[in-house]
Parts: sequence; C-alpha cells; structure tokens
Amino acid sequence: MFDVNVFGVQRVMRAVLPHLRARGAGTVVYTSSLIGRVAIPFYGTYCASKWALEAIAQSYRAELARFGIDSFIVEPGALPTAFLDGMLQPAARDEAYAPEANLLGPSLDGMVQLLQSNPAQRPELVATLVADLLDAPVGTRPFRVVADRTGMGEPIDQYNAHLARVTHGLYAAFGNGEMLRLNAEGT
Repeated sequence: MFDVNVFGVQRVMRAVLPHLRARGAGTVVYTSSLIGRVAIPFYGTYCASKWALEAIAQSYRAELARFGIDSFIVEPGALPTAFLDGMLQPAARDEAYAPEANLLGPSLDGMVQLLQSNPAQRPELVATLVADLLDAPVGTRPFRVVADRTGMGEPIDQYNAHLARVTHGLYAAFGNGEMLRLNAEGT
C-alpha cells in the first residue's frame, strides 16, 4: 500500500515536477480517502498510507506554490466498486483478534447496503468533482475536498476546516506570513 499510495506518488512527482516548474504552471490532484483522515480497525496500513499522502500533499502545496503549481486532495468516501469488495475482507491473522474481526461483518454489510441504495454515491461523483475543480480558476480551489454523499464526509469536512485553522494559526504564530500565503490551506 505504501508503494502505491506514498512512494508511487513520490516517483510521479519527481518525474513531473521539473516539467511543471519549467512551465511555471500546473495542477496536481491527489486521491486520498475519508479513511486517510481517521483510522479504522484492520485497515491500519491503508489508513496510514493515506495519512502519509495527506502530509506529503500538504507539504508540496506550500513548496510548489511559488512555481505556479496548484494542488488539491480529493477524499472520496466508500464507493460501490470492486475496490470496495477487496477492502471488506478483514481477517484476524491471530485467533485472539477474531472477535473484533467478526464484529465488522454486520457493519460492513450495512455499509454495502447503504452504498448500493444511494444513487448519489457513485464513482462519477469523484470524476465530476475533479473536473469541476480543474475548471475553477487557480487560487480559488479548496485544498481538501470530500467526495461523499452518505453523510460520513460531513465530520471529515469539519475536521479539515479545523486543521486549516490550526495550520494558519501555526504559521501566524511563528510570524511566517509568506509560508501562510504559499500554503493557502483551506482557502
């Protein structure tokens, strides 16, 4: 998971950044996840890889702004795709964890039913959101965007807004108005 979600992003960034810097413009779109903001049992490695992606993206945003390179993170909720089928198979490798793994079954079944019954929670939601953001003028795009129509994303939106305030506060506390301008977290 880290090879794809973290190291793969680094490899792509190293390959493309010289071209974007030379152009003096560009937009980088990172695909994270709602569980890139919170951790859930039995998905620690996946959650950690998305948390790491979030940190890399936030750092790059500040580092690359002066080169005219914009970026944003899309945080999709669970979607009714084959990817979800592969994720919903927690298994206790140690029998001692079997009770916890067994508790997830009913919750996951309920989530699958919710996704299948919600026509607004489809992969097209993410594609449309990204297309709309790419059409928006540079400097007007929010940094983190939740793509979820199940209600699970609302608390993550609130968390993201709080983190943006904390980030601004840290930069302001250290008198670094230029870094604050470069990061433009949450704007």
